[in-house]
Amino acid sequence: MAEIVNMPRLSDTMEEGTVAKWLKKVGDKVSEGDILAEIETDKATMEFESFNEGTLLYIGIEEGESAPVDSLLAIIGDEGEDVSALINGAEDSKKEEVSENEEEETSETKNIETPSETAEMPSGVEVITMPRLSDTMTEGTVASWLKKEGEEVSEGDILAEIETDKATMEFESFYSGTLLHIGIKEGESAPVDSLLAIIGPEGTDVKQVLSAVSSGSGAKESKEEVPEKTETKSAEVKEEIPASTSGRILASPLAKKIAKDKGINLSQVKGTGENGRIVKKDVENFVPSSSQPAQAASVSAAASDSPKAAVMPFVPAGQESTEEVKNSQMRKTIAKRLAESKFTAPHYYLTIEVDMDNAMASRIQINSLPDTKVSFNDMVVKACAMALKKHPQVNTSWKGDTTTYNHHVHVGVAVAVEDGLVVPVLKFTDQMSLTQIGGQVRELAGKARNKKLTPAEMEGSTFTVSNLGMFGIQEFTSIINQPNSAILSVGAIVEKPVVKNGQIVVGNTMKVTLACDHRTVDGATGAQFLQTLQAYLENPVTMLA
Repeated sequence: MAEIVNMPRLSDTMEEGTVAKWLKKVGDKVSEGDILAEIETDKATMEFESFNEGTLLYIGIEEGESAPVDSLLAIIGDEGEDVSALINGAEDSKKEEVSENEEEETSETKNIETPSETAEMPSGVEVITMPRLSDTMTEGTVASWLKKEGEEVSEGDILAEIETDKATMEFESFYSGTLLHIGIKEGESAPVDSLLAIIGPEGTDVKQVLSAVSSGSGAKESKEEVPEKTETKSAEVKEEIPASTSGRILASPLAKKIAKDKGINLSQVKGTGENGRIVKKDVENFVPSSSQPAQAASVSAAASDSPKAAVMPFVPAGQESTEEVKNSQMRKTIAKRLAESKFTAPHYYLTIEVDMDNAMASRIQINSLPDTKVSFNDMVVKACAMALKKHPQVNTSWKGDTTTYNHHVHVGVAVAVEDGLVVPVLKFTDQMSLTQIGGQVRELAGKARNKKLTPAEMEGSTFTVSNLGMFGIQEFTSIINQPNSAILSVGAIVEKPVVKNGQIVVGNTMKVTLACDHRTVDGATGAQFLQTLQAYLENPVTMLA
């Protein structure tokens, strides 16, 4: 399915960007982490990486052209895919925004007032606002500050870790100076563009800066200075390029992320990108020296630690006690989307009981092979993928006037994490073997628990599987993960008396419940899907054919 790539906001003050250079052409294959284009912001020219994989189908902003943040930059999808509807939709939206902006400007001109007293922004001071780190982010939570007030900050230093609606991400500073003020404390949330921090010369009067910000003069002066600042910044970037002279390591954000995950010291990696910049492949191909394995092992061990369980504090007998815990961005987003799904999609539920004797015997045989490990959940995911190909009505999305039939199968697997639930997606699941499904589920689940999943790894599902069997839950229902039309709830395998060939014997059964959106999936269609799923699970050899 085609994915729209919008003009990103690569700095906290960026309102529009200019495409300096395209590094991919229409028709080129694009992998996650590839550099799509070089984009000139109000501060510097930066490389923009792709979060999607596929073919570059359309370029919306040509080299040398400028466009506001969130304008259609490109479309990536399957080769030969028709994207005319996406292009036309983006153009119509742009026209509406232009009309709205003109009306707003006219209204503002009529109602403009001149403040009687306006505080001046001290020179050299930079106001940093809450960045928008994902396309759906409306507010962010400061998970931790890596710099304290009064500390020196260099361009490229990590200022803070910010929790968005999708992941916790590092936020780099675009300025050098002293961290004069922190506007959002650790654990606090604020809308995008709220005052996050102030950086400037040591000894600056912070009260004067805050007064200038509140009066609006700071933002105005900042905009007026953009052309001059851009030239200065560009010159500085060119001077900084040789890492040996500046001491700064030039690396793409994705390369930094992979290096952190693997415990690799970037100073020991040789960059093959432009001007020695370290890119994704440099980190992936890096071979550590003899002194490195111990360091990497310690990092891996730290990353694998399970999250701390919540412990109820001691309360004297007979005494009431309560505690309010601030909801995380993830928890609030989950609540919002599940409520929307439950109250907009008419849910109904179908349950069947599956004989798992053959599945258990097959799993023992499969796992007896060298370097092979398959779980019952992997079998369920594979069976769902194959059943979806036979029942395309279940592999759909409700769009109001139309229903989208997905000819590809991307199964999302619900994973419980400390703050709630995330759904990493297995792309083209029907084309994967059981061992491939098992390996990818374990990899994505590990990344989910360590908050390392990328937005691309959580997007595009056409069906979802939720399994609580490992907790001993025998039967439950789930809320549909929209825009999917269905979700399967998987219970525990239970040993109990069953009737086979007229005899009562000991058997192993598992209950699964399919939640369907009645707008797209009729009762008979859902029942037929479950019959096919049951046939695959009760005869696993048919999934290997």
